[in-house]
Amino acid sequence: MRQRRWMEVLNDYDCEICYHEGKANVVADALSRKEHEKPKRVCALRLDLQIDLITRIKESQKLALQELNLEKEGLGGMFDQLIKSNDRILRMNKIIWVPIYGNIREEILEEAHKSKYTMHPGSDKIYKNLKANYWWIGMKKHIAIYVAKCLTCSQVKAKHQKPSGLLQQLEISVWKWEMITMDFITKLPRTSHGNDTI
Repeated sequence: MRQRRWMEVLNDYDCEICYHEGKANVVADALSRKEHEKPKRVCALRLDLQIDLITRIKESQKLALQELNLEKEGLGGMFDQLIKSNDRILRMNKIIWVPIYGNIREEILEEAHKSKYTMHPGSDKIYKNLKANYWWIGMKKHIAIYVAKCLTCSQVKAKHQKPSGLLQQLEISVWKWEMITMDFITKLPRTSHGNDTI
């Protein structure tokens, strides 16, 4: 996992990593060089990133509370439990209510599932992380459906890979070369001759 995280960080840069073994590495290591001149130090300034997610949630809550849209939200009797906090955001038990409108739910799920820092966790882990800050009706089911649709998870995670079936014992043939079976492994890295199948 640590190497995978570093690969994602290094993918952002245009660089080439070359490995030279033993005595073939005649290039001086940058870390072992002595400083002849004092290097120029750059002082980094503070960078403030502002996410307009809270303002967008406020706007979508206003839209959801209109009489035409209130039924689609499906709050029913729970509407009375929503409390407006000091920042004018409706909350359920101090947790932000995220309505259907504004496509905010999908953005939250995408950030919680596909960002470089989360790396495709399962639905239980995402639910555990998100339930502390966000709430909506059917949240756990919505998260499970979102993760189930993720192509990367369906290809990589072992729990999504279904076995091909029970192992079938081959019939013992009476004559030589009466039955021939072959297994093919494809899409391997290409060899120097251009082959990618065994």
